[in-house]
Amino acid sequence: MPNERLRAVMASGGWTYATLAEKVEVDPKSVERWVNLNRTPRRSTAILAAETLGEDVHALWPALRQARPARAVSPELVALYDQRADIPVSTFVEMLTQARERIDVLVYAAVFLHEAYPRLNDLLRERAAQGCAVRVAVGDADSPNVQQRGQEEKFGHGIESRCRLALLHYRPLIGTPGVEVRTHGTTLYNSLYRADDQVMVNAHVWGVNAYGAPVWHLRRHGEGGIFDTYAQSFDAVWATATPVQEG
Repeated sequence: MPNERLRAVMASGGWTYATLAEKVEVDPKSVERWVNLNRTPRRSTAILAAETLGEDVHALWPALRQARPARAVSPELVALYDQRADIPVSTFVEMLTQARERIDVLVYAAVFLHEAYPRLNDLLRERAAQGCAVRVAVGDADSPNVQQRGQEEKFGHGIESRCRLALLHYRPLIGTPGVEVRTHGTTLYNSLYRADDQVMVNAHVWGVNAYGAPVWHLRRHGEGGIFDTYAQSFDAVWATATPVQEG
């Protein structure tokens, strides 16, 4: 089967086998075989030919598209937990205690933190006093997405109550220098607990409460990795969230 895409691109640009061959330094018969027999040139030659024709190399020769090999284990993965309930609260606390620059919390409620560690607000105040920027986003109990999540969990209005309780827990922090608290109404695919270059990602699973869903502990390893994907997700939600006012 001929390479009709290549034939059309060459025709539209007035290229012949000979003129293209001269540009990419191959025999005209090679170019003829690319077109009529759909042969694929060496990658370096294909890239040069595509640049000469002003076309995407993979559009001309799809066979050159290489899938990135899957890694057996990401270098960013510190630990994987079957469910959040398997993780001692002390693990979250120790991670937050180590933060020096940033703490980000994105949840619907996650009241387990305050219930298991009543000093959480004191810890956040201490970190903020040491120059750490603290951002906490909890679910807006009146949001349709929060209410839908309650139906999916089969907890009904329970999640709305937990969101209100979470806000009550964090409200004493409002007005603390370096600490911001907001409410959000997004569809939350993961709860995030970030401390500098570490993050706990609690997946949300349809019909399962967050405590029964998996958690992966990530540590940033260079730019553009999995950690950055979640960090950018937090920033996107934060930009839509509503600041909680004092009073």
